[in-house]
Amino acid sequence: MAIFFTFLYIINVVAFVLYAVDKHRAYYNMWRIREALLLGLAVAGGAYGAGAGMMLFRHKTQHRSFLITIPIALIAWVAIVVAVVLTA
Repeated sequence: MAIFFTFLYIINVVAFVLYAVDKHRAYYNMWRIREALLLGLAVAGGAYGAGAGMMLFRHKTQHRSFLITIPIALIAWVAIVVAVVLTA
């Protein structure tokens, strides 16, 4: 179970940092991180970090795909974490 929570911690930190990097790059008109990667990280377990990055950096908050996918992924991952904890 420790490996599972370590994975979730790392992927959330990575998602949060990539949202910050993408916001920085958008501000300076630089090469951007693909939206598929940002959404994929959320679906793969980094939904909390992605959501926090969206809100803190005000990044991708007008994109419907992000406004739908990230909350759904967060709810799904909360359910997974609850199931893991209850079955441990």
